[in-house]
Amino acid sequence: MTKTILMSIAALGLVVDVGAQDFWRVPLQSEVNSVEPMTGFVFWVGQRTNTDAIQLEFSYMRYDEVVDDDGHFRWDAVEAVLDSVASRNHQAILRFYYTYPGQQTTVPGYIKALPDYEETVGWSEGQKTWYPDWSHPELKRFHLRFYRAFAERYDGDPRLAFLQTGFGLWAEYHIYDGPYLLGKTFPDEAFQRDFLMMMDSAFQYTPWSISIDAADPENGPFDTYPELLSLRFGNFDDSFMAEEHPQVNAPRWAFFDTLDRYRWAPAGGEFSYYSDYDQMHVLDLPDGAYGVSYEEMARRFSISYMIGNDQPDYQPMSRIREASQNTGYHFEIVDFLTRADSSIVYITNKGTAPIYYPAYVSVDGVRSTTSIQGLMPGDTLQCGIAAGRAPHEGIPMLRIESDFILPTQTIEYDAHIQTTHIQGMRSTPNKPRIVLIDHGTARLCQLDWEASPPQKCHISLTDIGGHVLLSKTTEASAPWPLPPIPGGIYFLTVEWSGGHSVHRLWID
Repeated sequence: MTKTILMSIAALGLVVDVGAQDFWRVPLQSEVNSVEPMTGFVFWVGQRTNTDAIQLEFSYMRYDEVVDDDGHFRWDAVEAVLDSVASRNHQAILRFYYTYPGQQTTVPGYIKALPDYEETVGWSEGQKTWYPDWSHPELKRFHLRFYRAFAERYDGDPRLAFLQTGFGLWAEYHIYDGPYLLGKTFPDEAFQRDFLMMMDSAFQYTPWSISIDAADPENGPFDTYPELLSLRFGNFDDSFMAEEHPQVNAPRWAFFDTLDRYRWAPAGGEFSYYSDYDQMHVLDLPDGAYGVSYEEMARRFSISYMIGNDQPDYQPMSRIREASQNTGYHFEIVDFLTRADSSIVYITNKGTAPIYYPAYVSVDGVRSTTSIQGLMPGDTLQCGIAAGRAPHEGIPMLRIESDFILPTQTIEYDAHIQTTHIQGMRSTPNKPRIVLIDHGTARLCQLDWEASPPQKCHISLTDIGGHVLLSKTTEASAPWPLPPIPGGIYFLTVEWSGGHSVHRLWID
């Protein structure tokens, strides 16, 4: 019988009476004073970037900068940008492009030299513009080969926060002004499918995104291949908060299921350049340019980053820093319990989006095995750490650590915890032991008394916040059902005529 009970306890992940030594609550005080890594406003590389109001810098990249005349990759241009950005304690967002109004394409020279490769010349934004020949198999082969090689070299590189990709003008997934020919100046849907599927498999850590303009069935492959919507790409919006945003941009966000997609991939973009008014007033408080503040829009669309390169022309850096800090994840340590050999930390996300890389709460340099990656806004996570201190050993050091930020960066957190010992953690004569019985789909608890049991007792189950989940008088030795509760620490108080005891239950 004892063996059966122990197997049930292990199967349900319930730790009963985890030790006689008390946990004590650590008096932790902390404030997020800086913009967090991988969040907030973005300036273009090298333009007014010597500031702590941002943590991210954006750069366009040319494909012909990373391949020589023989088709071999050379990464000097990428390395130069990443190192330059990192030297300012920032991380980079990169976007490679082929087509830019008024310019020749960035298709590698060895492809342009092929006798059957033929580009199209047209006009865009009043300027003579060249467009790639997407009918040529070597351009398609190069494109796939390049991103595989890029992922092999840079996936998870802490200098690179996010990667944007796409086709058409500025790689924004459209040719809104110019010769649009599917399969010629813009890749056919079958190749787009192959490319997106390859990206999904090639990148394991670095989040990559495509423009919300890919929702347009003229450009994107998703109507023909709806299964592509299950791929783990993020989205960016290069006219965020334009006047037409509710009618044009918002439906495109909705097409990609923003309310769910941001759980695993970032949402970002750039403030609208449709008019000078857009740029001048987008950060105005309380109503932005068109009746809604940036902070409200960032929360609605779960924004992690936003390119706002021209904002220093219109707003003080203090306002830019404030808006930056209201973008992306924002952690608070809501409880910190420790003892000599272990700690339990409760962390919540108060921001607009999760963190998209593995990150861990650590105590005295020992990390929890539970990552806070993907902790959603408004949610709280319990992290167990195999390190701690007794009260006489002083205050343990709590950090949030990630291998995907720069060594010079820090993930900050809020904390407003007052010190106290967990009350009632003491033994009394005839203290019962808690046993758990797996009874089908139900969990039954039973008290196993050291001596003769009393006739009746009162049981009370509370969570870490003191909320009462169960309170009842029962036969002292009779089993009773444990209510449905999520994983975490709970306290079971047992009171009887001869005394009382408190038991710490840890449910995984």
